[in-house]
Amino acid sequence: MTVIEQAVDALQKAKKVVFFTGAGISADSGIPTYREKLSGIWTGYDPRDLETAKAFRENPALVWGWYLWRRLRVAQAEPNAAHLAVSRIADSQRQVSVITQNIDDLHERAGSLNVVHLHGSLAFPKCFACHRTAVISPDQSALPDHGALIEPPRCQRCNGKMRPAVVWYGEDLPSQAWKAAVHLVKECDLLISVGTSGIVMPAAGLPDLALASGASVIHVNKADVAMGEHKEFMLMGAAADVLPMLLRRIETG
Repeated sequence: MTVIEQAVDALQKAKKVVFFTGAGISADSGIPTYREKLSGIWTGYDPRDLETAKAFRENPALVWGWYLWRRLRVAQAEPNAAHLAVSRIADSQRQVSVITQNIDDLHERAGSLNVVHLHGSLAFPKCFACHRTAVISPDQSALPDHGALIEPPRCQRCNGKMRPAVVWYGEDLPSQAWKAAVHLVKECDLLISVGTSGIVMPAAGLPDLALASGASVIHVNKADVAMGEHKEFMLMGAAADVLPMLLRRIETG
């Protein structure tokens, strides 16, 4: 059998499937990856310099403006064919869960129900001081005119400044999300890794954990990220092309 045929066979036989997704699955929805150059008022900035507690302490208005801009980009985006394929692969014969490194809500908007966000979510901010999550009002979520920056709103409990409820560089993953992800991976028959760089730890170790637990692993990526292990299949290409192809294959039998 070809690699594609082997991957389709593994998917058809699997009862518990985990999708492990990274920036590559949202790229076709217009969500920029960290490897892309920024545009507009953010030209010249490096996301890695904005996504730190140090940056927030030094210039909270700058980081809050970056957060609002990213929320706007996500709000304007739509789930692409890859997100939709993930939700459709779930059926009465197959339990499907999603573990994502992405902080957008495109999986949920595509119809996926069981989504674990390893790196947090843009949907809600939290207090920089007491970590209480909150909902920001429409007037607080609007981008200021002419690129001017505004101070983040204050926490209603402790008056601390609100920050994005995402994992910044140098911060640990949310313990509950990580435990849920490890449990899902250890229990699955098949892990499908989509659009992940394979370098952001500890999340990058999930495909290894799946293989060690006896599951098969399908990689969907524009670059070859496979390790050459038994029961590991590398499908090269864009997620928006490869995942719908897998869906068609299992639907037609």
